[in-house]
Parts: sequence; structure tokens; C-alpha cells
Amino acid sequence: MVFEGSSAAISHTGRVRSNNQDSGYSGSNLFVVADGMGGHAGGDVASAIAINRLQGLDAHFDSPAQAEEALRATITSTASDLIEIASRRPELAGLGTTVSGIVMVDEYAAIGHIGDSRIYLYRDGDLTQITTDHTFVQRLVETGRITPEEARYHPRRSVLMRVLGDMDANPEVDTFIMPTRPGDRWVLCSDGLSGVVDEAHLEKALKLQLPPARTADNLLKQALDGGAPDNVTIVIVDVGGQHPLYTGTPTIVGSASNPDGVDVPASRSLLPTGWLHPQRAAANEPSHFEPDTEYLEELIAEDRRRARRRRIIGLGSLLLLAAAIAAGSWLFYDWTQTRYYVGTDDDTVVIYQGIQQSIGPIALSTAYEDTDVLIDEIPAAWRSRVEETISADSLAEAQQIVENLRSRVPAKDVEPEPTPTPDPTRTPTPSATPDGGGDA
Repeated sequence: MVFEGSSAAISHTGRVRSNNQDSGYSGSNLFVVADGMGGHAGGDVASAIAINRLQGLDAHFDSPAQAEEALRATITSTASDLIEIASRRPELAGLGTTVSGIVMVDEYAAIGHIGDSRIYLYRDGDLTQITTDHTFVQRLVETGRITPEEARYHPRRSVLMRVLGDMDANPEVDTFIMPTRPGDRWVLCSDGLSGVVDEAHLEKALKLQLPPARTADNLLKQALDGGAPDNVTIVIVDVGGQHPLYTGTPTIVGSASNPDGVDVPASRSLLPTGWLHPQRAAANEPSHFEPDTEYLEELIAEDRRRARRRRIIGLGSLLLLAAAIAAGSWLFYDWTQTRYYVGTDDDTVVIYQGIQQSIGPIALSTAYEDTDVLIDEIPAAWRSRVEETISADSLAEAQQIVENLRSRVPAKDVEPEPTPTPDPTRTPTPSATPDGGGDA
């Protein structure tokens, strides 16, 4: 059950905007966040009207289905209120609001949602986004054209596909029923929180198990530390099981909390009120709007062009990287061919060109000259050095190393030719006399 003090609501203007167009409600059975749009006054009016209409649902319902139907009907009928006020006050044309609300009935939660405010459920240490953003970028995510991370920084992330406004008397509202469990914590927030604080940090804050009010303060501080370019509204409710109705004063925050109602100016100047301060003027511009069909088609075409540019840039980057790697590899290989070393093959000393390393199957050296110096003839001390290879900075140096090795090969002993042995059985031939005569 939800106990008194087990829920909290907080809303802040943020660090950029000059007024708060958000509204929030935390009551007995009803919990709502509404993020207004439509300029300085339009957003205030729209979100406040939505909260004021929905307050009547903070009552007992016989069944979750009854609460779900009441939630859908009330949100839908609020569009008629916005259309009516825009017709009476043309300067408010284009006003609208998101609505994300929960009606607790016994051990169930009836949920209604339109726009890009969010409802999260923190259960058993895990955070889950329960609602789906009705945004242009969410459609891109669902069709696989961008990733959720890319959606966080997409230039069109604030373009709403569905919103409660003065342009559609029958808006499509998501409603469904979920069972609750003891220990559940529900978090409702405008995109002023979810657009700045990611789910990892949101889950980390919830894991601290602080009371709802302190948790809301913690999350608001994170949004403000992150720049808070938009209004920030947070509603947190803890559930302990079957949910009874209890009496108490609801907490209303944001523009709906103004006891005298929202101050709507009688008319608007055609000149920008903040033209001397362009940043302040930009802060008061609507952060959301519901585009028409032609605009959506242009956005889709623009996104296709952006995706095509990303592919071209990515392919170009890959080609440049491949060219740089190829050029670097060639320069490195060219340098290796200026180096030499002396080693061996099976039985002789060899001069090699290159270095002794290899890249995969590619050797960075080749045999340049196979000398006639035999390994076995080199003294043992020099033989081991050659077998381990001897580096040289040039071919001349390698050739000098070979000559040094050659000089250390021991000289071979040359044996004299043998003197013929006389044959004692043979009669000696008489020697010729200088005058050519023989014995008398």
C-alpha cells in the first residue's frame, strides 16, 4: 500500500528558462506529470489545465479497468478544453502538454500517457522505462535507423509525434494496467530530468533507497548540475502492496500550483520581448511542438540525408585510414630494406637484406648473398654469434663482417708432392753425356 509520506513531488524552472511550464501532482491515488509547451504562457496554461482536470481522478475506483477508462477519457477530453481556450485567446494557439499519470487501484496501477514525459518502475534493484516516448527520434529508434544513444543527442529529439493540444480533439492516448508489488518505486518525470540524467545515474540514485523526497532532491540536483536547459518535474511514489485510499492534502507543483490560476497575458507583442538578450528569448521558446505531415516528411528526408552523409563520411574515413596504414606499411617496409644482417642457412654464412621480423606470413628479409664461408670451419665462439645473427647498418658493413669471419677460418696445410720410389728390379737407363755420346 502507499502510505502517507511515501510519495513526493518537486518541480524546478531549471537553469535556462525564465518560467516553469511543467506541472506535477502527488495525491492519494493519483500521480501525474505534465510538461507544457506553446510559449511563455501557453505551456503554463496547458499543463495546469491538464492537472486541474485530472485531480478528479484522485478517488476510489471499483476496478483497475474502471480507473483506466476514466484516465483515458479525462486526458482525451482535456484536449477539448485546450481547443476552447485557444479559440477564445488566439494568442495561445499552439499550446499543448504531455501527460503521464498513474491511478493506483488496490494492487494495480492504471497508466495513461501521451508525449515524452516518462514513467519508470524501480523493482528488485532494476529500473525499467514503462512508457514509450511519442517522439520523432523514438520512431527512428524503433525502425533501427538510429541507436538509443544517438537519440539522446539527435537534433530533432524534442519533436513530438503525439501530444495533448489544441490541434486534435481526439488524441491517441496510451493506457494500460500493471500489477504492483510491495517495494515498488514509481518515478514520473518530465524530459527536463530524463534528457539530462541517463538511466544509469537514475538507477544509481534509486539504489540508495532514500525516502521519496530526498530521492527527488537528489535527482533534481543531478539535473541542475547537468545544466538543466528545461524545466524539471519529478513525482516519486512507493508502493507497499494493496493500495487503499487515504485522505490527505495532495502536493501540486509547477504552474498548476499557482493558487490564483495561471496569469495569461491579454495580448502578445509582435516584437520579441528579449531581443536584447537572445539567449533569454530562446529559453522562452517552446521546447516541443506537434509537426504537420509535410514537416514530418521533410524531417524524414533530412534524417535520410544525415544518415547518408554519416555513411559517406564513415566510408571516407575508413578509406583514409586504410590509405594511411598502407602508406605507413610501405614506408616501414622500404626502411627495412636498407638494413642487413649476417646469418646462416644450412651450412654456409649468408648475408640477408631486411630485418629479422615478419608480419604474419610476410617475412621482412630475403637472402642477398650466399657466401662460401662454411659454418663448420668458423671458430666456435664466432659460430654461435653468426647463428644468432649479426646486424649491420649497410651492405658494406655486412660484407666486412663476412671478411672478418673468413679471416678466422684456419688455413689448410698443403702437403708436398711425394718423391717417386725407385724400382729396384728395373735396369737404370744410361745418362746421356753432355756431348751426346755414350760409354766407349
